[in-house]
Amino acid sequence: MTAAQPIAPKALAIVNARLLDPASDYDGPGAVLIANGRIVEVIHGQATQRPEGVQIIDAEGRCLAPGLIDIRVKTGEPGNEPKETLKSASLSAAAGGVTTIVVQPDTDPAIDDPAMIDHIQRRGAALDLVHVRAAGAATQARDGERMAEIGLMHEAGALYFTDGDRVIRNTRTLQRVMSYAASFNALIACRPTEPWLSEGAVATSGELATRLGLSGAPAIAERIQLERDLALVEQTGARFLIDQISTEGALETLARARARGLEVAASASINHLCFNEIDIGDYRTFYRLDPPLRAESDRQALVEAVRDGLIDVITSAHCPEPAENKRRPFAEAQPGAVGLETLLPAALTLHHEYGVDLLDVLRPMTQGPAALLGLEAGELSQGAPADLVLFDAGAPVVIDAATLRSKSKNSPFDGRRLQGKVLLTVVSGRIVHDAR
Repeated sequence: MTAAQPIAPKALAIVNARLLDPASDYDGPGAVLIANGRIVEVIHGQATQRPEGVQIIDAEGRCLAPGLIDIRVKTGEPGNEPKETLKSASLSAAAGGVTTIVVQPDTDPAIDDPAMIDHIQRRGAALDLVHVRAAGAATQARDGERMAEIGLMHEAGALYFTDGDRVIRNTRTLQRVMSYAASFNALIACRPTEPWLSEGAVATSGELATRLGLSGAPAIAERIQLERDLALVEQTGARFLIDQISTEGALETLARARARGLEVAASASINHLCFNEIDIGDYRTFYRLDPPLRAESDRQALVEAVRDGLIDVITSAHCPEPAENKRRPFAEAQPGAVGLETLLPAALTLHHEYGVDLLDVLRPMTQGPAALLGLEAGELSQGAPADLVLFDAGAPVVIDAATLRSKSKNSPFDGRRLQGKVLLTVVSGRIVHDAR
């Protein structure tokens, strides 16, 4: 980084950092110079000179990485704003080091036409906080029967297509959706849950569910549905994302599909990487999730899948629910948990407790989703957008749900001690969160 280099107004330099860039596999000392919303220069090693006329932030050896990309974020806007608005979700994302969120289509009305895609993106841009993008519904009103305007939504900027938590039961409909999407290389995402085995279930079948008297679905329901979906992928040639894979059996099916050359990606929620069915305890409804929490062997298999690169994306699965929807008998409580602010420290448990390399932890939250969705993001390189997160990987934090910026406070991490504090979030060269 040379002092003679011309610097644009409002330029920013972050120096004396530990750069973590999964895209280049670089983990070492360095500095980043930012101007006009983009990275102007990246220095690997100790910078001997500091540019003049710029705002300089001394990272003091702490970690600087690409901003996180969360591809599965629910909000209540439009239709149910008391749960969450785009503004409160964006504030939560900024506080969590998440610089891009992809809003799910299960709003009211559903995001199932190009006008809704445009509305979400315009509203997000007007907030001027983080990048807000949208996933479009695969079927009209997410009814699982009538294919939505996928082509027009794709042109309007939809990043992928999904009915979210709803399974497309009609195999013919899903075949049509995949065939049409394949014609312009659009990404289709589906939840692998066999609907008849899973109907009415609130837990995973087994000793615990039986002892608690909870209706359970067998873990094999995930693999059964995934086998159907992958057969359609093979037949149509569609690009496919397995939405929130959560069982060891489904991971084995995924590995076999990739060995056959299928273009299949998989996401896992941070909740299923950090918790197992035992955490339900005495009917703790903050652990009422969809898919339900699994056996410890499944959770450990997910951790190893992150280590091995089988999991492409880690999501927060951010799903806000107000207290009145959670403080009910377990079987009646609404599933879901907020997670934008806790995503990074929760993910760092894979490094601190299981020895997963930091780059391998960050990759499915940066480069992985960026590559999957074709985003110009997720890397520290010259010319890349200046979307960054500065964090202290070893700083102890105690999660207090009451202080979360989300309008809903349903966090399973409430009271949990984690390591990893977000210090600074930069979006397009602007500091949108500063907790130094």
